[in-house]
Amino acid sequence: MILLVVGSDRVDAGKTTFSTGLLERTGAVGAKPRAGNDYWFDHDDCRRALANGRLYGKDAARLATAEARGREPERLNPVHRLWRPSPGPGTGLLGQTDREFVVDRIGAPSEADEPTYVRNATVDVPERVASALPLEEAIPVESVEKLNDVTADRYVPAFESLAAELEATDVAVVESYGDIARPLNDLDPAAIAAVAVVEPGRARIYPGDRYCRACEVASTSPKDGSLEKRVPTVLDYLDPLERVRLPPLAGEERENPERVAAAYADAYDALLEAAAQG
Repeated sequence: MILLVVGSDRVDAGKTTFSTGLLERTGAVGAKPRAGNDYWFDHDDCRRALANGRLYGKDAARLATAEARGREPERLNPVHRLWRPSPGPGTGLLGQTDREFVVDRIGAPSEADEPTYVRNATVDVPERVASALPLEEAIPVESVEKLNDVTADRYVPAFESLAAELEATDVAVVESYGDIARPLNDLDPAAIAAVAVVEPGRARIYPGDRYCRACEVASTSPKDGSLEKRVPTVLDYLDPLERVRLPPLAGEERENPERVAAAYADAYDALLEAAAQG
């Protein structure tokens, strides 16, 4: 059974806080298939990971802590993208006007394998990043066409592997990124039992099968060099089973999965009931 957590806001909908409490409530396996952070705006988080020669973000770290299985953040997050601001006119490799991607990590370090890094060959990599990561072995990309080729060869297998792992799990909580409707297209729609659409102040609950059908018919829009479905567009085709209020939480509450689980209990009750009816 997979419980999908998505956001209707591109910036900060509260998905990770909601997901940590849901992991505490259910004892599920956590996953954030794609994630990213910014070398400037998330500099402390970047430095913390880079100090150990790694690349991950605080969302994956919070999920790893909440699931309490002793797994590293990279295990929950097979693809992480590092961005940096791009001031001035013009667009970067992926068509962004305000930021450009620097490097991607694919996979997680293990005894058998090391992660693959993909480097944007059209930008300068910050010295701290270049000295912390083995980018001399990174795959350089200088065009969207080259990135698409690398995506098919390296990214897609990583997502397929994660999807198979999640489908074989009794209960999994999968968190999306931004306002993307389906963060892992390789998941069998039949495995998605219920969906929580989170935004500041409330969660809307949907049955997994109806949500996935809406994803199929919703229109696409450009993002990060590919075409993806956005949550607001998908929701045009659906009415929620329930709308549940999410009370505001102080910082120390948001960092404590047990307190989140207690505060959001009504939303989790509604989500699990929707999953049981599927």
